Amino acid sequence: MLLFWRKGFAAASMHDLCDAMDVSSPSLYAAFESKEALYLAAIEHYVETQGQPVWDRLAEGATARAGIENLLIGAAETLPKSRRAPAGCMAVLGAVSDEWPATIAREIKNARLDMLGNLRGRLEAAVASGELPAATDIDALSRFYLSVFEGMAIQAKDDATPEELRGVAKAAMAMWPGER
Repeated sequence: MLLFWRKGFAAASMHDLCDAMDVSSPSLYAAFESKEALYLAAIEHYVETQGQPVWDRLAEGATARAGIENLLIGAAETLPKSRRAPAGCMAVLGAVSDEWPATIAREIKNARLDMLGNLRGRLEAAVASGELPAATDIDALSRFYLSVFEGMAIQAKDDATPEELRGVAKAAMAMWPGER
Protein backbone atom coordinates (compact mmCIF):
# COMPACT_ATOMS: atom_id res chain seq x y z
CA MET A 1 0.00 0.00 0.00
CA LEU A 2 2.72 2.48 0.97
CA LEU A 3 4.68 1.90 -2.23
CA PHE A 4 1.62 2.38 -4.45
CA TRP A 5 0.62 5.42 -2.39
CA ARG A 6 4.07 6.96 -2.74
CA LYS A 7 4.79 6.08 -6.38
CA GLY A 8 1.39 5.43 -7.94
CA PHE A 9 0.24 2.40 -9.91
CA ALA A 10 2.17 3.06 -13.11
CA ALA A 11 5.51 3.96 -11.51
CA ALA A 12 5.58 1.07 -9.03
CA SER A 13 7.37 -1.74 -10.83
CA MET A 14 6.91 -5.41 -10.08
CA HIS A 15 10.52 -5.42 -8.88
CA ASP A 16 9.71 -2.54 -6.49
CA LEU A 17 6.64 -4.37 -5.24
CA CYS A 18 8.50 -7.65 -4.68
CA ASP A 19 11.23 -5.80 -2.79
CA ALA A 20 8.71 -3.90 -0.65
CA MET A 21 6.85 -7.10 0.21
CA ASP A 22 10.03 -9.19 0.48
CA VAL A 23 8.60 -11.86 -1.82
CA SER A 24 9.57 -13.36 -5.14
CA SER A 25 7.69 -12.51 -8.31
CA PRO A 26 6.10 -15.99 -8.55
CA SER A 27 4.88 -15.68 -4.94
CA LEU A 28 3.39 -12.27 -5.61
CA TYR A 29 1.57 -13.53 -8.71
CA ALA A 30 0.39 -16.63 -6.84
CA ALA A 31 -1.12 -14.47 -4.12
CA PHE A 32 -2.56 -11.65 -6.24
CA GLU A 33 -2.55 -12.85 -9.88
CA SER A 34 -1.60 -9.39 -11.20
CA LYS A 35 -0.28 -5.98 -10.31
CA GLU A 36 -3.82 -4.69 -10.83
CA ALA A 37 -5.24 -7.15 -8.27
CA LEU A 38 -2.51 -6.18 -5.81
CA TYR A 39 -3.34 -2.48 -6.27
CA LEU A 40 -7.03 -3.16 -5.67
CA ALA A 41 -6.14 -4.96 -2.43
CA ALA A 42 -3.86 -2.08 -1.45
CA ILE A 43 -6.53 0.56 -2.07
CA GLU A 44 -9.07 -1.49 -0.12
CA HIS A 45 -6.60 -1.65 2.77
CA TYR A 46 -5.96 2.09 2.44
CA VAL A 47 -9.67 2.92 2.59
CA GLU A 48 -10.15 0.76 5.70
CA THR A 49 -7.04 1.80 7.61
CA GLN A 50 -6.31 5.36 6.50
CA GLY A 51 -9.44 6.80 4.91
CA GLN A 52 -12.17 5.44 7.16
CA PRO A 53 -10.82 6.92 10.41
CA VAL A 54 -10.79 10.38 8.81
CA TRP A 55 -14.21 9.99 7.20
CA ASP A 56 -15.68 8.58 10.43
CA ARG A 57 -15.22 12.08 11.84
CA LEU A 58 -18.01 13.29 9.55
CA ALA A 59 -20.51 11.47 11.79
CA GLU A 60 -19.03 13.06 14.90
CA GLY A 61 -20.48 16.30 16.13
CA ALA A 62 -23.96 17.34 17.08
CA THR A 63 -24.53 19.12 13.76
CA ALA A 64 -23.63 18.58 10.12
CA ARG A 65 -21.48 21.70 10.29
CA ALA A 66 -19.54 20.26 13.22
CA GLY A 67 -19.19 16.92 11.41
CA ILE A 68 -17.79 18.52 8.27
CA GLU A 69 -15.46 20.66 10.33
CA ASN A 70 -14.29 17.51 12.17
CA LEU A 71 -13.66 15.83 8.81
CA LEU A 72 -11.61 18.74 7.47
CA ILE A 73 -9.61 19.15 10.70
CA GLY A 74 -8.99 15.38 10.66
CA ALA A 75 -7.75 15.71 7.10
CA ALA A 76 -5.45 18.56 8.15
CA GLU A 77 -3.96 16.32 10.81
CA THR A 78 -3.56 13.17 8.71
CA LEU A 79 -2.92 14.24 5.11
CA PRO A 80 0.57 15.73 5.59
CA LYS A 81 3.50 13.34 5.25
CA SER A 82 4.44 11.49 8.40
CA ARG A 83 7.02 8.91 9.36
CA ARG A 84 4.38 6.25 8.78
CA ALA A 85 2.74 7.41 5.56
CA PRO A 86 3.19 9.47 2.40
CA ALA A 87 1.39 12.79 2.08
CA GLY A 88 -2.07 13.16 0.61
CA CYS A 89 -4.94 10.79 -0.01
CA MET A 90 -4.18 7.70 -2.10
CA ALA A 91 -7.66 7.76 -3.68
CA VAL A 92 -7.41 11.44 -4.61
CA LEU A 93 -3.79 11.74 -5.73
CA GLY A 94 -3.92 8.90 -8.22
CA ALA A 95 -6.91 10.50 -9.90
CA VAL A 96 -4.81 13.47 -10.90
CA SER A 97 -1.47 11.81 -11.49
CA ASP A 98 -1.72 8.16 -12.46
CA GLU A 99 -2.62 5.99 -15.44
CA TRP A 100 -4.88 3.21 -14.24
CA PRO A 101 -6.42 0.20 -15.91
CA ALA A 102 -10.21 0.62 -16.24
CA THR A 103 -11.01 -1.69 -13.31
CA ILE A 104 -8.88 0.35 -10.92
CA ALA A 105 -10.22 3.65 -12.28
CA ARG A 106 -13.77 2.44 -11.58
CA GLU A 107 -12.93 1.34 -8.02
CA ILE A 108 -11.20 4.60 -7.18
CA LYS A 109 -14.02 6.62 -8.71
CA ASN A 110 -16.45 4.63 -6.56
CA ALA A 111 -14.37 5.42 -3.47
CA ARG A 112 -14.57 9.13 -4.26
CA LEU A 113 -18.31 8.84 -4.99
CA ASP A 114 -18.71 7.21 -1.58
CA MET A 115 -17.01 10.26 -0.05
CA LEU A 116 -19.45 12.49 -1.91
CA GLY A 117 -22.37 10.33 -0.81
CA ASN A 118 -21.27 10.55 2.82
CA LEU A 119 -21.20 14.33 2.63
CA ARG A 120 -24.52 14.44 0.83
CA GLY A 121 -26.14 12.20 3.45
CA ARG A 122 -24.93 14.35 6.32
CA LEU A 123 -26.16 17.52 4.58
CA GLU A 124 -29.54 16.00 3.71
CA ALA A 125 -29.96 15.16 7.40
CA ALA A 126 -29.11 18.79 8.20
CA VAL A 127 -31.89 19.98 5.90
CA ALA A 128 -34.32 17.47 7.39
CA SER A 129 -33.49 18.63 10.94
CA GLY A 130 -33.76 22.32 10.05
CA GLU A 131 -30.05 23.01 10.57
CA LEU A 132 -29.90 24.07 6.91
CA PRO A 133 -32.70 25.75 4.93
CA ALA A 134 -34.82 23.50 2.70
CA ALA A 135 -33.62 25.48 -0.34
CA THR A 136 -29.96 24.49 0.27
CA ASP A 137 -28.32 23.11 -2.86
CA ILE A 138 -27.15 19.86 -1.29
CA ASP A 139 -25.34 18.68 -4.43
CA ALA A 140 -23.33 21.90 -4.78
CA LEU A 141 -22.49 22.05 -1.07
CA SER A 142 -21.46 18.37 -1.01
CA ARG A 143 -19.23 18.85 -4.04
CA PHE A 144 -17.76 22.02 -2.55
CA TYR A 145 -16.67 20.30 0.68
CA LEU A 146 -15.40 17.25 -1.23
CA SER A 147 -13.41 19.62 -3.45
CA VAL A 148 -11.92 21.22 -0.34
CA PHE A 149 -10.93 17.78 0.99
CA GLU A 150 -9.43 16.78 -2.36
CA GLY A 151 -7.59 20.09 -2.63
CA MET A 152 -6.19 19.59 0.87
CA ALA A 153 -4.85 16.20 -0.26
CA ILE A 154 -3.04 17.83 -3.16
CA GLN A 155 -1.75 20.65 -0.95
CA ALA A 156 -0.44 18.05 1.53
CA LYS A 157 1.41 16.35 -1.33
CA ASP A 158 2.97 19.76 -2.02
CA ASP A 159 4.19 19.91 1.62
CA ALA A 160 1.44 22.01 3.19
CA THR A 161 1.71 21.81 6.96
CA PRO A 162 -1.09 20.76 9.31
CA GLU A 163 -1.39 24.40 10.38
CA GLU A 164 -1.77 25.56 6.78
CA LEU A 165 -4.38 22.89 6.11
CA ARG A 166 -6.29 23.85 9.26
CA GLY A 167 -6.41 27.35 7.75
CA VAL A 168 -7.99 25.88 4.63
CA ALA A 169 -10.53 24.05 6.79
CA LYS A 170 -11.33 27.25 8.68
CA ALA A 171 -11.82 29.19 5.43
CA ALA A 172 -14.06 26.43 4.05
CA MET A 173 -16.19 26.46 7.18
CA ALA A 174 -16.61 30.23 6.82
CA MET A 175 -18.47 29.40 3.59
CA TRP A 176 -21.14 27.44 5.50
CA PRO A 177 -24.60 28.69 4.51
CA GLY A 178 -25.66 31.54 6.76
CA GLU A 179 -22.12 32.27 8.04
CA ARG A 180 -21.22 35.01 5.57
